[in-house]
Amino acid sequence: MSRRIGVMAAAVLGLSLVSAVPATADHGRAFPTEFALPSGFLPEGIAIGTEPTAYFGSRGDGSIYRVDLRTGTGSVFSQGPGTPSVGLKVDARKRLFVAGGTAGNGRVVDARSGAILRSYRFSPDADTFVNDVVVADRAVWFTDSRKSVLYKLALGRGGSLPEAAVTVPLTGDFVLTPGVNNANGIAETPDGRALLVVQSNTGKLFRVDPASGATEEVDLGGEVLTNGDGLLVEGRTLYVVQNRLNTVAEFSLDRAGTRGSLVTKVTDPRFDVPTTVASFGRKLYLPNARFTTPPTPETTYNAVAIPKP
Repeated sequence: MSRRIGVMAAAVLGLSLVSAVPATADHGRAFPTEFALPSGFLPEGIAIGTEPTAYFGSRGDGSIYRVDLRTGTGSVFSQGPGTPSVGLKVDARKRLFVAGGTAGNGRVVDARSGAILRSYRFSPDADTFVNDVVVADRAVWFTDSRKSVLYKLALGRGGSLPEAAVTVPLTGDFVLTPGVNNANGIAETPDGRALLVVQSNTGKLFRVDPASGATEEVDLGGEVLTNGDGLLVEGRTLYVVQNRLNTVAEFSLDRAGTRGSLVTKVTDPRFDVPTTVASFGRKLYLPNARFTTPPTPETTYNAVAIPKP
C-alpha cells in the first residue's frame, strides 16, 4: 500500500522488502504488486507498452528481462552485449530502444525475439553516460548525463530506423556540471511539441525545443527534483522518480510543459532506490536499483507496483 511522505511507520517496524506478494485487481485480474528480478541483475530501466508485459534492462551486462505482469514471472529474452542497458522504451511496432550508459551507444531490440535490429554509436569519447530514452511520433531521443546534448534517431516512413543518429546540442537555461550526472529522465510535453528533461544534480526540469535544442527551465513553483531520475507523462500528469529519496513526485503540467504544480509525493516501504517508472492500468511499476547496496552475483532485486496517486 502506498503512503504519503512521512508515514513510514511500517518501514521502521521492519516490514520486509521481499515479503509475500500481494495482489490488486487490474483490468479485472489480480496482478502481482511485487515480483522478483534475477539475483545480481542490477536493474535500472523499465518499459511497458499496451500489453501487460514489462521489460527491464541490466546495468551490468546489458541483458533484458521480460515479465508477464499478470503473473510476475519472467526470463531473460535478450542477452546483453556486456555493457549496460539503462533507460529503455518500447514502441507500437514492438521495438525496444535501449540506452547504453557508459558504452556511449544505443540499440534497438525486437521485443518479441530479442534480436538486435540496429546499433548506434553516439559518443566519440569515454566521457559519456547515455541514460534514458523517449519515443516520439517522428523521432526517438536519448539523454547523455555527461554531455550537454541529446541524441536523435529520426524515424522515416513507416517508422523506419535511420542509418545514424543526430547530435543536438542543448542551449539556453541548461548548464552542464562536469564530472557528475546531469541530464537524466526524458519525456514529451503534454502537447507533444517539446521534450522534458530532468537534471539530476541540480533538481531542475527543462523544456527542450526539439528543433533547436534550446532549453527553458520549467516553473515548478519552487519545487526541486533532488535525485530526479525517470520521468513519465500521462495526459497533463508528470511523475518524477527521485531515486535515493525513495519518492515519486506527481505534478500537474500546463499543455506546453512550461509550468507545473506539485500534486503529491508518494513513498512506499518497499522502495529501495527506485530509478524509473512505467504504468499499466491503474498502477505504476518501478524497479528497485538498490544503489546503496553493494552488488554481488547473489544480491536480490525486485520491482514493485503502487496505485496511481
